[in-house]
Amino acid sequence: MLRIVLPCLVILIIVLFVPRLLSHTKALTTGSDAPEFTLPSQDGSLVSLKDYRGKWAVLYFYPKDQTPGCSREAHNFQMDQAKYAERNAVVLGVSVDSIESHKKFCAKEGLNFKLLADTNHRVSEAYESLRNFGIVKFSARHTFLIEPGGKIVRVYTSVNPLNHSAEVLAELDALQKPVSSSR
Repeated sequence: MLRIVLPCLVILIIVLFVPRLLSHTKALTTGSDAPEFTLPSQDGSLVSLKDYRGKWAVLYFYPKDQTPGCSREAHNFQMDQAKYAERNAVVLGVSVDSIESHKKFCAKEGLNFKLLADTNHRVSEAYESLRNFGIVKFSARHTFLIEPGGKIVRVYTSVNPLNHSAEVLAELDALQKPVSSSR
């Protein structure tokens, strides 16, 4: 019995884990180039990260439209839109929900920033933010702060939707603070 079970177990481990190890690219960290993408927004227009070169980009991934945590996080980003504009920053939300779902979410919550529909999961996967529970896939609550040249300067993987917008604004302030010259 052991002669059959052990080889089967080894084969199963190889089939399940070796492809992941071989195909895994370098982890996205501070200093990494932000992966480029083009996705449709809630109004059907195509949005590319490169469209925002020269601006700071707050690329936030969230699990599901019209759920309590996601609604709170989006509402706070909406309330702070003028503050982001003052800092030459744009907020882009990404989930695996459809354009139609985003459209309803924006209408219900009064959102006027771009929510991007990653229905094929490629962008969430590229940003290591795709979660898979069997047949259900969703974007994890992660945020990437991208500087105007396209480099990731901050990765948030532990996000509290209640204060996340304020946290990102504080980070933008710290990063944009003029460096004082010492004589």
